[in-house]
Amino acid sequence: MRLRIDHTTVYNYEKAAVYALHQVRKRPHDTDAQTVMAWELVLDGAKLEAQYVDHHGNHVDLVSIEPDAKRVSISCQGEVETRDTAGVLTNNRMVPPLWLYRRFTPLTKVGKGVRGLVSQLGKDPALNLETLHELMNMIAEAVVYDTQPTGPNTTAEEALEIGHGVCQDHAHVFASAARLLGFPARYVGGYMMMLDRVDQDAGHAWAEAWVEGLGWVGFDAANRVCPDERYIQVATGLDYREAGPMTGVMYGGEREVLSVNVQVQQ
Repeated sequence: MRLRIDHTTVYNYEKAAVYALHQVRKRPHDTDAQTVMAWELVLDGAKLEAQYVDHHGNHVDLVSIEPDAKRVSISCQGEVETRDTAGVLTNNRMVPPLWLYRRFTPLTKVGKGVRGLVSQLGKDPALNLETLHELMNMIAEAVVYDTQPTGPNTTAEEALEIGHGVCQDHAHVFASAARLLGFPARYVGGYMMMLDRVDQDAGHAWAEAWVEGLGWVGFDAANRVCPDERYIQVATGLDYREAGPMTGVMYGGEREVLSVNVQVQQ
């Protein structure tokens, strides 16, 4: 399947920022499940400072905002050929050693919520695909999809306590629980083509666990499926802060109004 992506982020400021530098992770890479056919980054009110590949293997565009810009647009468009691999990626893409992905972060820290979830799998659950599929379905039941109660800084424990959240929260809970079980696990940011719409409010997120003898296997608890040809992987990391589409620093820029538009279509 060939998918086209249009992803635009616009910042409007009442007073322009004095200085801002963003790491933009909107550029996908080739994997077993996808081949990037074309990709373009378009900037207005900003300029490209550098491009590099980070320690997770993500393509990063380093973008600075022009000091007098009250409107900044960071947009990408491209086409990706996708293949259904049942969520399995056998190529490790020269990422760090697997033990790194057993490390917990502030967003994936284990507490009583994650421990309680894992305990439902029974004593000494097998480290196999069946356990991970069961975990994915348990997370979908424990955290009902809801765009209102959580945000980018919501932890896995908080999402479980609230009982509602978005795909980002499902990914954090899955990564936390999988690591507690002993799996290397990582957060994945990207896109998913929806069957009932083209326009979306944001990109998509899911998680991957490393299964010995198989490779990285993706689990999308928000939709209770392993990624198929509707999915495009863009960035991976220990959590959202390492794989989110934009992170950085800014001084000034009063009364920011942010708008995001994502289109994913065949």
